[in-house]
Amino acid sequence: MIRFRFPMAVAALVLVGTPLFAQGTISGHVKLTGTPPANKRIPMGADPNCLTINAGKKVLQEAVIVAPGGGLANVFVSLKGSFANASGGAAAVIDQRGCTYHPRIQGTRVGQTLLVKNSDQTLHNIHSLSTKGNDFNAGQPQAGMVFKYQLKSEEVMLHVKCDVHPWMTGYIGVVNHPYYAVSDATGAFTIANVPAGTQTVQVWHEKYGLSTQTVDVKAGATTNVDFAFAVPVKPAAAGAELRIEELIVPWGTTAVELVPAK
Repeated sequence: MIRFRFPMAVAALVLVGTPLFAQGTISGHVKLTGTPPANKRIPMGADPNCLTINAGKKVLQEAVIVAPGGGLANVFVSLKGSFANASGGAAAVIDQRGCTYHPRIQGTRVGQTLLVKNSDQTLHNIHSLSTKGNDFNAGQPQAGMVFKYQLKSEEVMLHVKCDVHPWMTGYIGVVNHPYYAVSDATGAFTIANVPAGTQTVQVWHEKYGLSTQTVDVKAGATTNVDFAFAVPVKPAAAGAELRIEELIVPWGTTAVELVPAK
């Protein structure tokens, strides 16, 4: 028997220098240009239990969350195309807490389990508005209840709502692969372990819709791609009525002047 001995340094060099996977990373930001619309206050008084749960809080819809510099949060980012739907990954979770959904936007995969929790001591009824066969409608009258559902098909996006509290709304991006993310509070996102080659990146926001870009992903490298949505400019019509959502008048006030914002 003939044996060969190699220095450990040489062997280590060969292992380190050998690429194991042809994968790269996609990262970027999503921004909103223009003046973002104000998020509406949620009328928690419609349910005394919700009002008690949120006592002393001014709860707003989180439809448009913009960071200083224009970074847009809660944007679902995913790759378009056909990929092997390998098993794995934790269940997606929606927590009904404070009479709102947490998180409002998230992603998951076909075949994964969706867990819907009720953390409020009041009735919630989560109802999916699916166009792809991901249909469910479940009532949860008590805190601590959990509803489970296995997502059946791709759907970008699956809209869910509460039949009891019409302001409760959320969206789930259901895809057949692990290449997705949701932009954070600064508008940033990262998708790791992406197959090298030409890929199409799609971003979705509940108010501003879809946008796509094609990128070239290189093995072992990070590809940067940025997206921007623009706030539509809608000039006020002559004689248009003004809507007042909340008016606080100090005690003893005898007159109030309403002045349109410029």
